[in-house]
Order: sequence, then C-alpha cells, then structure tokens
Amino acid sequence: MSENGPRFNSEQGPAAMDHRFAQILATIPDRPLPLLIAGPTAAGKSALALRIAEALDGEIVNADALQVYDGWRILTARPTPEDEARVPHHLYGHVPHDREYSVGAWLRDVQPLLEEIVARDRRPVIVGGTGLYFAALTEGLAEIPPVPPAIRAEATCRLEREGAPALAAELDPDTRARIDTRNPMRVLRAWEVLRATGRGLAAWQAATPPPLLPLSRCHPLVIEAGRDWLNARIAQRFEAMLTGGVLEEARAMQPRWNSAHPAARAIGATELIAHLRGEITLAEAAERVCLLTRQYAKRQRSWFRGRMARWPRIALP
Repeated sequence: MSENGPRFNSEQGPAAMDHRFAQILATIPDRPLPLLIAGPTAAGKSALALRIAEALDGEIVNADALQVYDGWRILTARPTPEDEARVPHHLYGHVPHDREYSVGAWLRDVQPLLEEIVARDRRPVIVGGTGLYFAALTEGLAEIPPVPPAIRAEATCRLEREGAPALAAELDPDTRARIDTRNPMRVLRAWEVLRATGRGLAAWQAATPPPLLPLSRCHPLVIEAGRDWLNARIAQRFEAMLTGGVLEEARAMQPRWNSAHPAARAIGATELIAHLRGEITLAEAAERVCLLTRQYAKRQRSWFRGRMARWPRIALP
C-alpha cells in the first residue's frame, strides 16, 4: 500500500492480481494508440495505468482536474515520487493552488505533450476521473469566452431567488432542448453564457472544432467498479492518507489556506483545515470526507454511463 491508498485491486492475492492485469493487457491493441483510462475515484486507475505504462513503454498524462494543483499531493491521491520514478508522469501538480485552470487550458497543455511522447516512440497513457477532460479531448471543446464575475454573481443570485425553471425559460430554444433543464448547474451555465455572449450554448457547441484525439484514434477504457467494493476502498484510502501524512500536508497548506482558491475544491481540504482549527474532530472530518467522496464517485459513475457509453468497460473487482 502506498501513501495514497490501496493499489490496483490489492484486496486479491498477487496471483489473482497478475491474472486480472494480464486479461486487461490482452484487450489493448498492439498498435501504439494512445490509451485513455477513466474511472471513479479510488478505483485503482493510477496503479493500473502505471503497470500498463511499464508494460507498453508508455508515459502517463494526468486527466484529473484536482491533481493538476500543487500542495495537495496526498489528499488528491497524486502518484507518489516512487511511482513517478518508474515511468514519466506529466501534468501533475504543475498549477499553483490559487490559479484557475480550465478544461481549455488542460487541452492546450495536452496537445504538444502528446506530440512529444509519440515523437519519443512511446505510448501516451491518459488517466483520470474528470469526464469533462476526456470529453474535450475526444469530442472537441467549444471555445466559449469567460463569463464576467458580475454576470456569474447575477446568475447565482437569480438561481437562488427564482429557481432553475425561471432561468431555463429565458434560454434560446435550441439550448433548452439540448441541456438537462432539471440540473440547476447546467441551466446556470447556459444562462451565464447567453447573458455574457448574446449567443446560446447550443450555438457555441455547434461551432466546436474537431477533437484533438477522436475515439477512432485511441484506445479508451472505463473502469466499472461495484458500489460496495468502491465504498470500502474509499474508506481504506482515507485511512491510508492519514497514515501517510495528510494531516501534515494540511498543516503545511494552512498558512496559505483560502476557501476561494481552486485547489480548495479538493475533497477533504475544508474538513482537514476545520479539524486543524479545532472546529471538528478528526473522526467527524473522516466521516465527512468519506461521505463526500462516495457522493463524488456516484456522480462520476453516472457521467461515465451517460457520456462514455461507447467506451469499452473494465469491471472491477
């Protein structure tokens, strides 16, 4: 077990683990296509990617929106220094904790990186749990201008005061037909875009450029993890984080803590800081972190089922 928690399906014995890995490896084409591995948090994506990269002369590229930030290495389950020494890892911890980093910024960073890896005759292994990153990579990304803070504040205020149906009623028909109007965050985003640009979200999406890496030019995989198995791993992983020094990591972050910073969105960051301030017990923090992580994993699984229906599945355990 590493400082970041249980490794790839480590509840099984070594022989069973090797057999399962051999089964997965056999599904990957011999052609050096880029490999994409998506899956819910704590499912063992990073450990699986590491073994595959070692077996196939690969280099690992991060596709997790919180692992890009510095500071929270243990809490966000970034690869350990030992793992990074085994094969090259890219786009981990390279963004200051207080700087915004968008899907578009990630895509701009990824493009030259993939070209460099291929030029070295190595296989890119892109791994993470952020569905938007994979969608942008394989489907393309609409280059929508940033929404001004004033409009964002207006949208949030109206959503809280009037509710999502009121905002949805003001959307253009094409956008209203395309988005899930039962999802307040989707409605909020669409309203912000229309208000800021005068152009509906559907129109922006229709102008999306071709994807950088369409599914026909890569080998995608989604990890499907059983709920009870994954929930147990989530609890085990947080215990391993505590043993591995996540409280010390939080103490190091405390002097520069700001809940408005992007890296503060890391699950558990708020709870650990609250514990260090004496506001909650460690047991209360742990319970809250595990609950939030289970909820996040549920949202990830829903995204993968809805948006990655064409991706081949790996069932775990």
